[in-house]
Amino acid sequence: MARVEICGVDTSKIPKLKSKEMDELLFKAKAGSKDAKEKFIYYNYRLVLSITHRFLAKKDNVDDIFQVGVIGLIKAYNNFDLSYNLKFSTYAVPMILGEIKRYLRDDSFLKVSRSIKDLAYQILKCRELKEHAGQKEPTVEELTKNLNVTTKMINLAIDSALAPVSIYEKVFDNSGDKVLLIDKVDDSKNSFEKQIETLALKNALLKLDSKEKDIVLRRYFEGKTQTEVSAEVGISQA
Repeated sequence: MARVEICGVDTSKIPKLKSKEMDELLFKAKAGSKDAKEKFIYYNYRLVLSITHRFLAKKDNVDDIFQVGVIGLIKAYNNFDLSYNLKFSTYAVPMILGEIKRYLRDDSFLKVSRSIKDLAYQILKCRELKEHAGQKEPTVEELTKNLNVTTKMINLAIDSALAPVSIYEKVFDNSGDKVLLIDKVDDSKNSFEKQIETLALKNALLKLDSKEKDIVLRRYFEGKTQTEVSAEVGISQA
């Protein structure tokens, strides 16, 4: 096994026992041997590592994924019963996978509501079913009908499933030179023209008396209707 150091553990040094030897170690562990339990869990780090490899795209936090996988391994050991009459690895893999997927779903820089996450999962399942059936990926309109939600909710759920990207992420321009994402983002809100307009508006407001300024602020900054402003200020709309 090639040297793979993860979480300070050189996995290449983990002994590889035969199936019968692992079974015997498991029997001793379940009989109450703490030493056997520690060894059994340690030797099964290989199993966790093999599952962690499926998530190499998340290499920025691969150590965290491995640790979460070990938590799943320990849960599998604690819940495993020798009377199940099946191999421990068969029982443990789904639990380790579930623990890692739950971590990846919940561990995000942006906190998303559970309902949106659930909708994103349903969208993913719809896409997978279409793919397995050899059909085209469902459109947003099809998803709204199948899941009985609005187009806005579908788009929101799809966006929530995308991993956030740093504005200082390196990208390439047409010339092949490396530039930062922040250099490619349009900042229309803080453009020079916008600043000039804001300054001109402030100067114009200074020329109004207090009542006129109050009317302008209510109508165009607070978004109230002409009828509402008229009633609040106590003058006719004209």
